[in-house]
Amino acid sequence: MTFTLTRRALMAAATATLALGAPAMAEDMAVDSIHFLIPGGAGGGWDGTARGTGEALTKAGLVGTASFENMSGGGGGKAIGYLIENADSNHGTLMVNSTPIVIRSLTGVFPHNFRDLTMVAGTIGDYAAIVVGKDSPINSMADLIAAYKADPRGTAIGGGSVPGGMDHLVAAMVMKAAGENPTEVKYIPYDAGGMAMAALLSGEIKALSTGFSEAIDLANAGEVKIIGVTADDRVPAYADAMTMKEQGIDASFVNWRGFFGAPGLPEERKAAYQAAIAKMYDTPEWEEVRARNGWVNIHNSGEDFEKFLEGQEEVIKSLMQELGFL
Repeated sequence: MTFTLTRRALMAAATATLALGAPAMAEDMAVDSIHFLIPGGAGGGWDGTARGTGEALTKAGLVGTASFENMSGGGGGKAIGYLIENADSNHGTLMVNSTPIVIRSLTGVFPHNFRDLTMVAGTIGDYAAIVVGKDSPINSMADLIAAYKADPRGTAIGGGSVPGGMDHLVAAMVMKAAGENPTEVKYIPYDAGGMAMAALLSGEIKALSTGFSEAIDLANAGEVKIIGVTADDRVPAYADAMTMKEQGIDASFVNWRGFFGAPGLPEERKAAYQAAIAKMYDTPEWEEVRARNGWVNIHNSGEDFEKFLEGQEEVIKSLMQELGFL
């Protein structure tokens, strides 16, 4: 059976760009500064996306300065709650988020969902990867499946998200596509990628489900081996990583990431943020960041972002029901 949440599915509601719908006044509006709120710890995909976007925007001269704040807790719910409760004083803040904001609202991890925020823009997609420690005897997905068959409870897979969250969902999707029961896979959650990586290196978990961009950084640092990526084809940013499909596992997945403002964000401020992000795609500064991380450009803005999220909510809900998480 095929389990696919592909780039095509994610982009189905994302065909219109900001240039078709942004207020004209935004074109002449400078953004002096953006404070990026990151709902997880350092070293995770949200962290890398916010800091990479801030780097590109400032170096390209589209934003004056960028600051960053990590606010872990509640699977991302702490930061969402903070932004909602302090909306009036956070018009200069953009919070990064991704597929988990859909997953965690469906599972009731936190009471809010994307509709409670101002949807600014979706920006990128990031494939998922399964990695093992550099000294692990596991070198492929076949090795991981064999280890799991030999000792299911001793072959834990970790991730930087809560049970039923995206990293868990990806691990379960991959294992089911490999012929295993996804509800029996031992998944251990950690608060963002840094802590999950520490658990992998200590041997607490045998493999780690993570974003491909995070995996690239870890592999380039010589800390992990990437044993499978959920792209349809090999990704040039790390071409040595085999896809799941190459290894006989018919599973693909790409996680969108984007930015949200506080509820009630003034329209002119939202339009200025959207204009800066739209212009960013045409800059060499952004291409350097994107290529370095192996991201896919998936840009949608405003109402298109909302329609895109509503469509993904239906896809994710159906997939989670199929896998037994709802």
